[in-house]
Amino acid sequence: MYAIVEIAGQQFKVEKDQKIFVHRLQTEEGGQVEFAKVLLLDKDGEIVVGAPAIEGAKVSAKVISHMRADKIKVFKKKRRKGYRKLNGHRQNLTHIQIEEIFA
Repeated sequence: MYAIVEIAGQQFKVEKDQKIFVHRLQTEEGGQVEFAKVLLLDKDGEIVVGAPAIEGAKVSAKVISHMRADKIKVFKKKRRKGYRKLNGHRQNLTHIQIEEIFA
């Protein structure tokens, strides 16, 4: 059984006991969070598609930890102009574990 869920503006294919990284959520570490925007649900080969979401379906998850991703360097340059710019970015992430999919 799997589901496609929208979490913090992104879509993820999730299964029970799967661990994923999502954009930072406003929940404490060890807390429970539920996602009600289930877009697609697979129940033993029977696929249910929402329009846009499936009513009554939700996904329950546990917040494992909050962290920051690796630094990404953004380098811009224009040749023969002397223009060089270096920026860095670290995304704030939340590590969650999917506990149950309610259909």
